[in-house]
Amino acid sequence: MDTELKQYLIEMEERLKGYVNERCEQVETKLLTEFHRWASPAEARSRTISAALRAIDVEMEAIDDRVKKLEGRPPQ
Repeated sequence: MDTELKQYLIEMEERLKGYVNERCEQVETKLLTEFHRWASPAEARSRTISAALRAIDVEMEAIDDRVKKLEGRPPQ
């Protein structure tokens, strides 16, 4: 293989590697951006649901205590 062709192939390989790296970075950025857009509302919904479940637990404990008091059993 002559040196001119070899140099051309080396430069082509370097350009191709640069292109692939750039495209991979763009894809990663797009994926992370879309994941963040999806995860933010999902996380907020999760926190809301957790808070609601805690409130329900507190109410259930209060109801349980009232029922035990009505039945004449001491609350635990």
